[in-house]
Amino acid sequence: MKRQTLRKAWEAVRQRLVKAGLLEAAVLISLLVIAGSVWGFLALTSVILDGGQMRFDEGILLFMREPGRAGVPRGPVWLPQVMKDLTALGGAAVLSLLSLSVVGFLLLERKGRIALLVVASITGGLLLAGALKSTFHRPRPEVVPHLTEETTTSFPSGHSMLSAVTYLTLGTLLARHYRDHRLKIFFLSAAAVIAFVVGLSRVYLGVHYPSDVLAGWCAGTAWALLCDLAACWLQRRGQVEPEVVSAE
Repeated sequence: MKRQTLRKAWEAVRQRLVKAGLLEAAVLISLLVIAGSVWGFLALTSVILDGGQMRFDEGILLFMREPGRAGVPRGPVWLPQVMKDLTALGGAAVLSLLSLSVVGFLLLERKGRIALLVVASITGGLLLAGALKSTFHRPRPEVVPHLTEETTTSFPSGHSMLSAVTYLTLGTLLARHYRDHRLKIFFLSAAAVIAFVVGLSRVYLGVHYPSDVLAGWCAGTAWALLCDLAACWLQRRGQVEPEVVSAE
């Protein structure tokens, strides 16, 4: 009996150590990704502020159009409509509806403080995107005709940034609910893929330079991960409801 008790105690301690190690590794990876994203964004902005342009910007835009026919996008006839559908995933209406649905669910689950963090993360990302756009005033690309109507400035891509903020925030929130690392990877990968296709659609439709999209991804990823680290810190201090951990 004593041996069994000691084994159980040791197993409990071992699991705590493993969990702590994984947490430290996750925090370190998040900090590295945040640092890389900030560096990437600053590198892009330095070129824009100097009045220059990334070498690949016009080349990629033209590559996505038929040779000699800038107004005709590459691919089958149904692809432009698909890209318009995908770009809507980063639009204000879809993101607002999705965010409100998640916040409503958290409130029903009596997770009011987590819901507040979600609102703060997404609202903060929206305000940051607006501030960045108003700071740089980069005009939309003119090298190819636009396949959808846009009136705001180009840098950084608001769709790309807000999709990264929203889907990564919700992806990390879902990942916290499960012990199974396959599910964690799935949620985070799905969030990244959605943000990627939204950004790709903006370039395909001709309304953003690729550098606009890259800057949006960098800023959105850094903001989402920074908010996630803040949520993790508040949870460890007991100021936010603890994670819901489901069995594998």
